[in-house]
Formats: sequence, structure tokens, C-alpha cells
Amino acid sequence: MRKNDPSYLLILIFAITTSVCTAQKNKPKETAYKYIPDNLELYNTIVAMDSTFFQAYNTCDLDKQASIYSDNIEFYHDKGGLMTSKQELLDGTKKNICGKVTREFVKGSIEVYPIKDFGAIEMGLHKFHNNTEKADTPSHASKFIIFWKKDTNNWTITKVVSLH
Repeated sequence: MRKNDPSYLLILIFAITTSVCTAQKNKPKETAYKYIPDNLELYNTIVAMDSTFFQAYNTCDLDKQASIYSDNIEFYHDKGGLMTSKQELLDGTKKNICGKVTREFVKGSIEVYPIKDFGAIEMGLHKFHNNTEKADTPSHASKFIIFWKKDTNNWTITKVVSLH
């Protein structure tokens, strides 16, 4: 068989097509990532604490927020920078958030990881709704990380990373 013979070209095309189809067929399928907590009790505790804190946030219960924030809070905001004063954080919430913004977490996005001899880290997605805008104004999900410290039976927020 010669290289310029048309049957040679057809056989070559058939061989290449068969190889490509077989390779794609045998390629393993990627599965979607699904978080499964290592410690369901810890996960449920942190999700409940998150809910308690953000209920206070959404209703402007500054006393409740103050009781959950550590006195040594570190709040990292991608747009606002670092804030380390608990009182300034509460004052900023009162001035800029109360009655103006509500938070909604994205269902199924929360992950909780234990930190030995400290507490836990919570990560997830949430949306903030500007209450001065029309109700159907879209809100985009943003990432957050919260460091929860456990002292005896009390959980406090020591660090927050808020990314928009």
C-alpha cells in the first residue's frame, strides 16, 4: 500500500477517530464537590451560632452582637480593610447596616472545620440585600470566613474575613 493511496488515508482517519472516541469514553467523570462535615455536632453548633449572630445583625441587636464578638476582634474586609476595634465595628454596623442591609446565607454553602485547642473555622457564601433598593434587585453571593473560639461553653467570633 502506498502513502498516496486513498484507501490508506481512509484507514488513517478511521484509526484516529476511533482512538479519540475511545479516549473520551474512558475519561473519568468529575464529581461535584460536596462538603460532608467531619464533626456533625460541631457543624450544627456553628451553624446555630451563625444564625444567632446574623439574626442579631439583621435586627440591629447590637448588644447581642457585642456579646458574640471577641474583645480582640479582627475584621478583614476586602473593600474596607482591617478593623480591630470592637466598638468601632459596632458603631459602623449601627451607622451603615441597621435598617439598611440584611444578610442571607447561601443554603448548603457553609463548611465548618475544627481547630484543635481553639474552636472552629466557618466558611461559606452569603448575600447582602440593600433594603433601600427595590425588593427584586439581585444580590451576588460573596465569601466569608469566621474564626470561632470556644471558652468553656461560650463561643465568640475572633476573626472575620469578608470578601465581595
